[in-house]
Amino acid sequence: MTGGVAAGALAPEFESRVLRDAPLAAHTSWRVGGPADLYFVPRDVRDLGAFLRQLPPQLPVLWIGLGSNLLVRDGGFRGAVIGLHGALGTIARVNESTVHAEAGVPCARIARQCAQWNLGPAEFFAGIPGTLGGALAMNAGAWGGETWRQVLEVDTIDRRGTVRTRSPGEYRIGYRRVEGPEGEWFVAARLQFTPGHPGGSDAIRELLERRKRTQPIGERSCGSVFTNPPGDHAARLIEAAGLKSACIGDACVSEKHANFIVNRGSASAADIEALIRHVRDTVAAKFGVALTPEVRIVGEPA
Repeated sequence: MTGGVAAGALAPEFESRVLRDAPLAAHTSWRVGGPADLYFVPRDVRDLGAFLRQLPPQLPVLWIGLGSNLLVRDGGFRGAVIGLHGALGTIARVNESTVHAEAGVPCARIARQCAQWNLGPAEFFAGIPGTLGGALAMNAGAWGGETWRQVLEVDTIDRRGTVRTRSPGEYRIGYRRVEGPEGEWFVAARLQFTPGHPGGSDAIRELLERRKRTQPIGERSCGSVFTNPPGDHAARLIEAAGLKSACIGDACVSEKHANFIVNRGSASAADIEALIRHVRDTVAAKFGVALTPEVRIVGEPA
């Protein structure tokens, strides 16, 4: 199944560390998805650069952090997956107001650490169920906060292993959308906060309690499935369309929050994708609103 890289094609120092035909269901929050040709966890940015350099230039590369906001189809991913869960996880305070964090740092950890340092506003990061790399890639947000509002500069890497530092002015940033230089991925960022921001821990607790009351925490989901249309909320439209609890197989619209789709146990990626299409089509037919998926769908059908 390793369609882009034949056995023995990797450099010897990586061959023993790369998993081939690695099931991706274990690495996504929906717990679905077929195998990846290659799965690699880097030790650091230098190690990551060396790995990227020896990949065939045409081989697709996919990055997975905590596996939220991602649907991998049942046929899997023909290419190399860079796994950041447990990798590139350094976070440090650079000066009074600046935090350096690598792409694999969970957003919830950023919130907690900034609360300890009395830096803010950072509480909203606790509501983002992924890592900083994914949050940078899509300008993730929660509770009124957005990732790129806090970005001072980012570090990126390309397929040649070249690391660059870029400013927010080099990107087009919008609601759940970031466009920048082609062929580069985020590996770290310097985040700017205001010092002397007390009460962060209490605010995080209150926000997480509210999240627990209103979202299907603990169930297999990807987070919000659709972005909110201008002046409205996707969840309101989905519920008004009578789609709460609608199911295809074991993929169901959450009874707790209509903008979540949960895997009740044995859903396939095809079930989830079909339910996403059904929700979009129904809302469009009833209200004339085209919902835009927030979740990224990758890979091949079974």
